[in-house]
Amino acid sequence: MENKTELETYQRLRRQHPDYFDAVEALGKAVRNAGPLEQQAIQLVQLGAAAAIRSEGAVHSHVRRALEAGASAEQIHHALLSLTSTIGFPTVVAALSWADDVIGKAKLDG
Repeated sequence: MENKTELETYQRLRRQHPDYFDAVEALGKAVRNAGPLEQQAIQLVQLGAAAAIRSEGAVHSHVRRALEAGASAEQIHHALLSLTSTIGFPTVVAALSWADDVIGKAKLDG
């Protein structure tokens, strides 16, 4: 299950630094709108980057966003598995575990 503390930390920081978070969110929107990729593809690319830097919170976030953009659990798993030769087996297994935190919660909520 996604760590409640991550969300609480994000919300606290958002309240403390609203201008900073507005700028980060504006940059994210500009990047997403800068080219022809659809939202699902963008989220899977960003999921791969999050896995590569071993960021559990970012993996949670991009899995959630990929699901919202229409990606299936199988597509998310395949995207992560495809990273094995690039980022290594242990990192992929960790990312799959983090992804399943969110996928499992989505199945329970859905």
